[in-house]
Amino acid sequence: MENYKESIALYLKMNYGKTPETASEAELWYALSSAIMTDIQDRWQATRNVQSAQKQAFYLSAEFLMGRALGNNLINLGIEKEVSESLLHERYSLNKLEEIEEDAGLGNGGLGRLAACFLDSGATLDMPFHGYGIRYDYGLFKQYFEDGFQKEMADDWQKNGDPWSIRRADEAVKVQFEDETILAVPYDTPVIGYDTKTVNTLRLWRSEALEPFDFQLFNDQKYDEAVAKKNRAEDICKVLYPNDSTDEGKKLRLKQQYFFVSASIQDLVKKFKSVHGNDFKIFPAYHAVQLNDTHPVVAIPELMRILIDQEGLEFDDAWAIAKETFAYTNHTILAEALEKWQVAFYEALIPRVLEIIRQIDAQFEKELKALAYAPEKIEKMRMISGGMIHMAYMAIYGTHAVNGVAALHTEILKDQELHDWYVLYPERFQNKTNGITQRRWIRLANPELSDLITECLGTDTWIKDLDQLKGLRTFADDEQVLRRFMEIKRLKKQQLAAYIKETEGVEIDPNSLFDIQIKRLHEYKRQLLNAFQILNRYYEIKENPSADIQPRTYIFGAKAAPGYFRAKAIIKFINEIAKLVNNDPEVSQKLKVVFVSNYRVSYAEKLFPAADLSEQISTAGKEASGTGNMKFMLNGTPTIGTLDGANVEIVEEAGAENNFIFGAKVEELEAIKDTYHPREVYKANPKLKRVVDALIDGTFDDGGTGMFEELFDALLVGASWHAADNYFLLYDFDSYVEAQKRVDAAYKNDLEWAKKAWLNIAGSGKFSSDRTIEEYAKDIWQIEPVEV
Repeated sequence: MENYKESIALYLKMNYGKTPETASEAELWYALSSAIMTDIQDRWQATRNVQSAQKQAFYLSAEFLMGRALGNNLINLGIEKEVSESLLHERYSLNKLEEIEEDAGLGNGGLGRLAACFLDSGATLDMPFHGYGIRYDYGLFKQYFEDGFQKEMADDWQKNGDPWSIRRADEAVKVQFEDETILAVPYDTPVIGYDTKTVNTLRLWRSEALEPFDFQLFNDQKYDEAVAKKNRAEDICKVLYPNDSTDEGKKLRLKQQYFFVSASIQDLVKKFKSVHGNDFKIFPAYHAVQLNDTHPVVAIPELMRILIDQEGLEFDDAWAIAKETFAYTNHTILAEALEKWQVAFYEALIPRVLEIIRQIDAQFEKELKALAYAPEKIEKMRMISGGMIHMAYMAIYGTHAVNGVAALHTEILKDQELHDWYVLYPERFQNKTNGITQRRWIRLANPELSDLITECLGTDTWIKDLDQLKGLRTFADDEQVLRRFMEIKRLKKQQLAAYIKETEGVEIDPNSLFDIQIKRLHEYKRQLLNAFQILNRYYEIKENPSADIQPRTYIFGAKAAPGYFRAKAIIKFINEIAKLVNNDPEVSQKLKVVFVSNYRVSYAEKLFPAADLSEQISTAGKEASGTGNMKFMLNGTPTIGTLDGANVEIVEEAGAENNFIFGAKVEELEAIKDTYHPREVYKANPKLKRVVDALIDGTFDDGGTGMFEELFDALLVGASWHAADNYFLLYDFDSYVEAQKRVDAAYKNDLEWAKKAWLNIAGSGKFSSDRTIEEYAKDIWQIEPVEV
């Protein structure tokens, strides 16, 4: 630790003119982080050196939801305890320093967090695996509530500085649009593997103007015009997912996608040429590029453009190289989420790329005609149809492998959503069930439970081999172990309660059952179903105040996209229910409802360990996988959920008897979808009718926005783009209420509940992202570990 002490002292002296004794928390956090960055430089360079001769994999993603770096890096380096005990000045604890760091919230939800988990696993497994994305100036947004309504403000994640990245201006590249040329400047962030010397790289591109300041215009006192090019260029990386309700917003999103993709592909080609010259036939032998959903799919024609226009290859050769290089991960079953772009936008911004897409489309049409496909089937499957470019179709046609992210999801893709493509290319379709990194989601988030697991197993090697958790089944009937586990759960609940009191101003009882639903706000995730169930429980208590009811605290965390009116209505409705429940002295001792503000990775690290019940209640067949369900499971939390996404596999691993499954299955919903009449269900069920009517009968106030009536109509009338109750909330309501009663009954027996929770931990080994990355490496990328 002496070299760290010297590095910190020197940094504080040079940059702040202070000593460790006089530095502020923020200054000491920055200095410690900088000392770590200094310490890892040699191994970072050594990693680059040994990997340069190997085939490497690259993850192209519009999102990387990394969260805070300090705690995770200290754990992966194996120096957390030393730093905490011997390095920090007695005025500050490591926990306080970690709270200084802003979340690097460069993602919206599961897609970006998965990418972050994958990077951690890749480095830990010594895989030559790196990420490419965008260095957004601001994250998604910071959320706060005003009279129960979601409000947004800029998420300035760099406000305390960013000690974790290095600007590589000498490796900048130019990205050309039809109307402007932008400079893409890379910022490299180290991805430190756990208990290994490997340090991989996340490279994020920042958009800058070639000429950031026009001195002549400024001298002519045209001040705004003098920096217009700078502002326009920087708009591209200003914010994650800019509002795209207008054509200008849509074009900005397209610019974002092409900007980071073009920069990344140029970077790969440039590095390849520096080692291998112009022998591009071997390009796929050294590069596996994974397209994380459809956002980076423009990489396929972009690589071809570079190979054809700049390197002189023929179309057929460029196509063969691209197809062998790229693979595609599909993350959705929702048809509206299969990305499409207006041809006109491509024509206006990147016309040469559009030309190549047209050639790809014509080639595909020719191939289908040769296979005697009917004209209407060809029109349905081609890349360009109805004035739109279908990115998912180009992703399947232009890659050698396509994967879903849970067993059920992949089967639905093959049988329904992408069935025509599966029939055409059955050999390309694979499943790669998602995973999470145990380093962050239990070792960092729940050190007390980690220590108990290590004690039970007699080793801490499970942190790199999560399958070892199966050994915990031996202790499922050990009362002493189960009681220690319950003490840890209570401690985490007390810690969360204190944090919620501090940040939200709401007191919650750690003795109550913590029932938690935390995930992106979307109708198919059915936060509204949960709200209806809570309201039903409220009415039941009012009708029978003396009933023996298990006290519960319902905790929500979710952000709604700024332009998603209906999702914002659901947030407002839940906050109205919270106001009703929490202010009712007859009920508030038995029920509490809290919607935490600004849900993010660092908040999640406090929520997952404290949960008693994991809400995974999406409509069967709509959630591709989910990863929050895995984080709850790893921290000893039974699931109440539908047989959707990875829930199916969770039940297989932990046992249906240790979770609470309810609701219609995929097959049942498929069978009734054309004959389902939600109004009949609503009229036949007085309890359901009462909670649904609460949207419009004056029980709650939506501030005159009409949003509650719109929610009501969505359930019973439908809209131009969907049928009534298209996510089957009313259909599953009774089953959900019944499942919650099973939870109440089970929770009364504390040891039996602890056993269910413990067996969830013991069954969670499959859901490590280490396993997922090993499968990608073997089955898709064909890369091998490289020891540094």
